[in-house]
Amino acid sequence: MSGHSKWAQIKRQKGVADARRGQLFTKLTREIIVVVREAGANPESNFRLRLAIQKARDSNMPTENIERAIKRGSGELGASSLSGLMIEGYGPNGVAIMVEALTDNRNRTIQEVRSLFSRHGGNLGESGCVAWLFDNRGVITVETDGVDAEELALLAIDAGAEDVKMEKGYLEIYTTPQNLETVRRAVEQIKPPVSAEVSRVAKSTVTLDEKEAIQTLKLLDHLEELDDVQHVFANLDYSEAVLEKLKAQV
Repeated sequence: MSGHSKWAQIKRQKGVADARRGQLFTKLTREIIVVVREAGANPESNFRLRLAIQKARDSNMPTENIERAIKRGSGELGASSLSGLMIEGYGPNGVAIMVEALTDNRNRTIQEVRSLFSRHGGNLGESGCVAWLFDNRGVITVETDGVDAEELALLAIDAGAEDVKMEKGYLEIYTTPQNLETVRRAVEQIKPPVSAEVSRVAKSTVTLDEKEAIQTLKLLDHLEELDDVQHVFANLDYSEAVLEKLKAQV
């Protein structure tokens, strides 16, 4: 599990995500709008829409909000001016960062992201400067307390998972984006996942000490707080000892 994934799990456990539920629903709505606009409003033929709807349900987003977002994406409730944007750069301590945004004003979003990078000791780069360090993969995270982790891992592999990594308290399952839903359904037979989404997974990571990890994670958190930013991906990692210290600071 990448360092940033570990951090996301800590925040989820401590309820930090709940404090930003309104912002989360806005981001989920935007994601649904864009995938509908790009590939249609039928979840049966648009697997990205199926994943977006499932993610919204996992986050307890009301059904009427989901339906409204689908209608906005299809043009029933007016045209959407949102467009996708991927911004790349290096954070402090040489960490590669990719920022995925949905925006109606590209210049504003780029400026906001650039400002945060500069403030935290990083800098933006050209398109493609760090993309090669990441693979586009499905990622399913399952808490392993109360279940047989090895049995769960074997079930996931039988269902089509490409790789499985066991961490303390968690199982992280990797799939192709197309197989994510199939593997998720298989895993749910034993235990519902904490999360299941298509993500940019680092091919290799940069291991940071406590001070460096805190510095870098502050940048990632501030990037995620921007309204236009959907996802932030980074190739950082840190030890379990550092992780325990970070938990106390949330």
